[in-house]
Amino acid sequence: MRRHRRQRNARRAATVVVSGLVLALGLAQAGAHPGHEDGIHPRPGPHGAGEPDDAVSKNNAHEFQHGPSTGHLPGSVENVELVSSLRLTSFAEDISDVSALQTADGRWFAYVGDWGAHCETGGVRVVDFTDPENPTRAGYLNSRGFGYVTEGLQALHIETAEFSGDLLVISNEWCRASGNPKNMPGGITLWDITEPTAPKRLVEAFGDFDVHGNRANESHSAIAWDTGEGNAYVAVIDNEELEDVDLFDITDPSNPVLLAETELPGVNVNGLGDLKTAHDFDVLQFPDGSWHLMVSDWDAGWIDVDVTDPANPVIVGDFDYAECDQVLLEELGECLQPEGNGHQGEWTSDGSVFVGTDEDFSPYRTSDLMITTGPHVGEYPAVSVGGALSPASLPDLTLDGPVVYGGYGCPDSAPIPSPEDIPGYLDMLEEGDERIIALQRGPFGDPSAPEDACFPGEKAHEAVEAGWESVLFVQSHVGPEDPPFCGSGAFVDPVVGVCTSHEVFHRLFDTPPFLPPWTYPDGPAIGEIGARIAVVSTFDGWGYTRVVDTSDPSMPTEIAQITIPETADEDFAFGFGDLTVHEVEVPRGDPNEGGPNVDDDVLAYFSWYSGGFRVFDISDPANPAEVGHYIDDDGNNFWGVALATDQNGDRIVLASDRDYGLFIFRYTGPLPE
Repeated sequence: MRRHRRQRNARRAATVVVSGLVLALGLAQAGAHPGHEDGIHPRPGPHGAGEPDDAVSKNNAHEFQHGPSTGHLPGSVENVELVSSLRLTSFAEDISDVSALQTADGRWFAYVGDWGAHCETGGVRVVDFTDPENPTRAGYLNSRGFGYVTEGLQALHIETAEFSGDLLVISNEWCRASGNPKNMPGGITLWDITEPTAPKRLVEAFGDFDVHGNRANESHSAIAWDTGEGNAYVAVIDNEELEDVDLFDITDPSNPVLLAETELPGVNVNGLGDLKTAHDFDVLQFPDGSWHLMVSDWDAGWIDVDVTDPANPVIVGDFDYAECDQVLLEELGECLQPEGNGHQGEWTSDGSVFVGTDEDFSPYRTSDLMITTGPHVGEYPAVSVGGALSPASLPDLTLDGPVVYGGYGCPDSAPIPSPEDIPGYLDMLEEGDERIIALQRGPFGDPSAPEDACFPGEKAHEAVEAGWESVLFVQSHVGPEDPPFCGSGAFVDPVVGVCTSHEVFHRLFDTPPFLPPWTYPDGPAIGEIGARIAVVSTFDGWGYTRVVDTSDPSMPTEIAQITIPETADEDFAFGFGDLTVHEVEVPRGDPNEGGPNVDDDVLAYFSWYSGGFRVFDISDPANPAEVGHYIDDDGNNFWGVALATDQNGDRIVLASDRDYGLFIFRYTGPLPE
């Protein structure tokens, strides 16, 4: 989500290498962290509500996709049949993830997340695709208040001592603050979908109540499993605490019980940006009977956690990125630190291979920020802001000019002054300079700013309305590590934006203290002119996929990369939509996905945003090869992917298009021998 992911807080970045070690997870006391507004994923745009048409022929052009042909890749198909499609929205970026499950009497239903383009309309759209050529809408599960559904969406069958039937697991986030905590759902919601056309809510917005007391912490994703021994569990992302992996017993899904919470301490964080934040999961029972949870931990990569006893999770493996990004080194001849952004992934059936996606929406990385005037001239850390334009979009590829402080910049914050209102500022601008406003992340806990925090894109919009051309976002008060992390999402204006640390903020305006501890009141007065900066961008390509040998869980080793042709091609950096990978499905005989099939462990199916639907041969994991793809003539924006079967038991694959709805595909190429 993100430009992504998703409303997530900065987390402490531990630096102890633990590959090859087995560490018991510390269940630290929960500590409150800022809310979701400045997270990793984008929030839905300000669209109006509307009901989409029900059926769309697979031969019809898709309206409301991406505008002119320059906004996406040209249509192309290889070894993939489009079985059908169903419009579920009329708004851009409205649809999120997809899951599917077959009922006991043989019907198939898809569960498609809705971000809620009008905020209040978030939830889950239910689709009957028993006849894959003629999918129909079968229901809608509305999220409470201002809730919406992103990646924590899973349908599965469980048999426990307390429940026998089909379960839908939903993780909850929200898009608008409210005086009524019931309008701001967090945690998880569980539905009994044994009869999908008559679902029964078992529990709503249940989770970790440490921070707020009267409502659960927001959750970006969740994954459940049935042990086969009378118990079922769910792992949940906690958006609001350092202890961002929560584990619950859902043996009685109407009465979940929190068993443990952990921040996955001590793992190595070595992706660009050093941001450690749990984002998504896979779960698998290994051949020895143990249960393993793979946590996508962003710049810490993927962390293998033994959850055989979910009350006592244990780290058994810690993935480390290579010193140089292998694809960039091969394609560009440059040694650049890997982006990181470990987003999602899946094991093969025996746990010996893991296929993990790195979600990177910024094909340019922001090189270090230079303060070029004043008492603190020097080079400082800076990163891109998802959803904002890169300095590479500027004619000279560089963001430079004097910086003015504009406060927090949210719609309810103190107004951002216009450049014309700042005495002497316009006279300072040199040829090629941009008008740059500095805006703090938050506000969080600032007694002088009681208003709600907001997304970077909302801050940028206020800045553009005031007459500014670009935004320097600065991190708020955080711990001693002070990573340059300012969130992402909700951009509606083409504005250049980069992020730097809180220390740099103080140095820009020469306002001590330059290092923590920081206190309020903080920084300069709104409208004060600071030093000049220069920020250059370096092309580093789009996010792609890594193949990891996990046959020794304690030593996960990267053995290959999966890319599309545009990944490291600078000609595709602008104008073709988001060309980063998002999710992967690896068939492995899961009964919740139709059971064993001919593609188990040999094919992998990807939702690649504007890169379309992709199919790769992974039968030789060290040498993956693309064998099929689908890109609609009017472009695609694929988020989720799920496995199912048709009436004959043959594999079909579902993909959720953020701007359209549901697509159903069949791979028609040869299977690996």
